[in-house]
Amino acid sequence: MLIGHIKEIVRHPVKSFHGESVNKTKVMAYGLYGDRSHAFLDKKRPGKFLTITQFPGMVRYKARFAGEESMTRYPRVEITTPAGKVFNWGDEDLIKDIENRANREVASIVYTPEQVPLGAIEEEHIQLVTDASVEKLQEIWGKSVNYRRFRPNLLISLKDKIPFIEEEWFGQKIKIGKQVEIELKRHCERCMIITVDPNHAERDPSLLKTVVKERNNHFGVYASVIKTGDIQVGDEVFLMD
Repeated sequence: MLIGHIKEIVRHPVKSFHGESVNKTKVMAYGLYGDRSHAFLDKKRPGKFLTITQFPGMVRYKARFAGEESMTRYPRVEITTPAGKVFNWGDEDLIKDIENRANREVASIVYTPEQVPLGAIEEEHIQLVTDASVEKLQEIWGKSVNYRRFRPNLLISLKDKIPFIEEEWFGQKIKIGKQVEIELKRHCERCMIITVDPNHAERDPSLLKTVVKERNNHFGVYASVIKTGDIQVGDEVFLMD
């Protein structure tokens, strides 16, 4: 059954940085190619990642892959700081910039194109939201909602604009385009990260309070990858029997 199409694809080459919108990409066994493949470790909390929770300003750093996807090595990761400076991943000046703004020491880590572990890519392979649910939440909250607050990988434009219909599809598979299949697993429970505006890092706690009160702290759904392949914006999305 046709349920809609892919309106936007977003991957985050660097965990907690502003993601890049791409027209097409590969879906790997772990999720979108290179999603959260580069990250900073927080030396104040050994073994833990530095994220927006500790440093909301991370969302103002923009990261993108500058080149073609490769299975042997990532394209160059280009990062633009809030001040407009451009660095490549691994530049010492980038690390100093992060440390100065976050007021803590960090270390960098990179995973391979073949495997990015859960934890780095949150709790499941892919997170998706639908346009109808975003619009309904905007109505409930009473303010404009930038869906990137929720840091999903896929924004699906539904054929039938039924808010939160995706929550009725847990345990079912959906097919994207001609190759990719994913299984919808469960709700995404939200945290303070959604209170941080993805454009300027200002916080509005009322959004999380609204999601907690009106949506039992659920918005967006997690999915696991069943079949890998290529996807692109405009691909039709089918609910499988």
